[in-house]
Formats: sequence, C-alpha cells, structure tokens
Amino acid sequence: MRVLITGGAGFVGANLAVGLAERHEWELVALDNLRRRGSELNLPRLAAAGVELVHGDVREPADLAAVGAVDALVECSAEPSVLAGVDGSVDYVVRSNLLGAYHCLEHCRVHGAQLVFCSTSRVYPYTRLQAIALDESPTRFVPAAEQAQPGVSAEGIAEDFPLDGPRTLYGASKLAAEHLVEEYAAAFGLRSAVTRFGVIAGPWQMGKVDQGVVTYWVAAHRFGRPLSYLGFGGSGRQVRDLLHVDDAVELIDRQLSEPERFAGAVVNAGGGAAGSVSLRELTGLCREATGCETPVEAAGEDRPGDVPYYVSDCGRLFALSDWRPSHGPERIVADVDAWIGEHEDALRRVLA
Repeated sequence: MRVLITGGAGFVGANLAVGLAERHEWELVALDNLRRRGSELNLPRLAAAGVELVHGDVREPADLAAVGAVDALVECSAEPSVLAGVDGSVDYVVRSNLLGAYHCLEHCRVHGAQLVFCSTSRVYPYTRLQAIALDESPTRFVPAAEQAQPGVSAEGIAEDFPLDGPRTLYGASKLAAEHLVEEYAAAFGLRSAVTRFGVIAGPWQMGKVDQGVVTYWVAAHRFGRPLSYLGFGGSGRQVRDLLHVDDAVELIDRQLSEPERFAGAVVNAGGGAAGSVSLRELTGLCREATGCETPVEAAGEDRPGDVPYYVSDCGRLFALSDWRPSHGPERIVADVDAWIGEHEDALRRVLA
C-alpha cells in the first residue's frame, strides 16, 4: 500500500510515518512545507525509517499531483494554533486548513484513495464550552451533575454537543473541512474517517505557548523559564485530556488497515476523563519528572477562544473499536522529559 501523509514532518505526521514504517512494509510518503520551526529535526528520523520526503504544500495542488497515485492519504497538515488568525494571518489558516483539505480530497477522488482526516476538538464552539456548568475542586474544574446543554457528562464532551457558535478560525476551518469530507463521501463514494483529536502530546512535539502545552510546560521546568496560569482567575484549574502520540498512531493505523470499519465515522479521540489533567496538576507532574521547579504566576487575562474544560468522551469510538488509550499523563510527561534530555542541545534552540 502506498500512503501519503500530509504534514509528514510535523509532530503527528512524523511520528505516524515512523510508526507505520516499523509496523508495515508500506510505501510511505511525507509531504511537508517545513514551515514550523523544529520540523527539520524530524528529517533524519524519516530518512532512517525509509520514508520518502516531498517538500511541498497542500495549498498547492501541483505539489500533491507530483506525489502521484496513492492508496490512502492521512491529512495531518494544519495550522493548529488556537490563536491563528488573531494576528491577521487569516489567509494562511483558511488556505492551509480548508483549501488544503479540499486539495487532499481531490487527490483522493482522482486516485480512488482512502482518506483519514485528522480533525480537532476545537470544532466545538468555545462559547458553548464556556457555558458548561462547572464545580471546583482544589486542583481542577469538574463538570457539574446538572447541565443545560446536551453532550456533557462526567465522561466529557460527546459528538452530540451543540455546534452552533464561534470556535476560533482554526476550529472553523477544520469543521468546514469535515463537511467537505462528508460531501465527498456521499457524492463520490470516498472512504473516509474523521477523528476529532483532543490534546495529542509526546516526544517530538515542538511546543509553544499556543499549541503543544505539555512540551512547553516540561521544557520550561528543564530550562528554568517562568510560566503563567493564563485566564480563569489564574488558578491553573483549566482541564484538558491528553492522548499520547503513540496511541494516536495506533488508532490511525487501525483506520488505515480497516477502512470499512471506520468508513463514514466521525469520532472523538483523546485520553478521556482518566487521562485528563489540569494545568496545576501538570505543574506537579513536571516537577516530579524533571526534579526542577520553575515559578508559575497567576495571570488573570483570558486568551481569545480559551475554555476552562475540555475532555473527550470517546464512547462512540469505543463502541466502534476495541482501541483504547494506553498511556496516561504521567507517562506522557515522563516520555517528553526523557526526549528533551536526550536531545537537549538541539531542542534548547527550539524550546528554550
């Protein structure tokens, strides 16, 4: 099988390419524009795994056409920052996330290829998520037992959560791409699977303040960089569920290997309630893993589109497959810390 991975030198894409190369004798092609700082560090990994690298951009259909026929395409390319567009970079966000997805869909249609589309929990509107009734524990926000909106429970946010309302330009462009995937499946018989991933974390993520929080937090402890609990009173109680990148690779491998099982499915995938952590709790895990402390100040200002609580309810996926996440937050933090330690000189220039 010949598989094209767009965004193939990025965090998820490169880990996926290397992981698939270890599991299968497939022909793997990674397409990437190498725009994100740190992606160049993945190039030796791809070469060692026998993955072909194509320097190209999903915004340019000719770059995809140059790859030629494929049996499957995994769309991992995106501008993933929740703050993207706030600085005026709307054109790049929309062209990468929506127009790029359209070009990938056309490539699949022309070559009869399967599509695995990596979407995001950011498709759920932040105004709706901000309206979730929450209780407070000493370290985190917790959903209240009574909720006025559907799709909210102790298990997290399910796929029937309301979709009306703003969701950031990142989320809006990914949701629009999801709709295109659905239409291509109906009009052209495209075999497709859409996965709304929560926070994916693990080694080789070049974390920044607006994306890749686990790496950003671990690196701050290792390199002595001060941190801030932004928004929501500066308490650090905001919660996300974490999914180890190895678990994400395992899921995508199953979607590629069993296309009929996942055809047409739109599912949440994340660490779930058991794999959730607040920023305050993440600080404790980082201190334990690194043996270092770094000052964390309270900064009350809210960031645009930020939410106090998101955890993936994966019930629909669990009913479809026996896939389950196998690595919790402690393992994720430990793996990121070990990775930074192993490559500290190179990563200091990117992460510090």
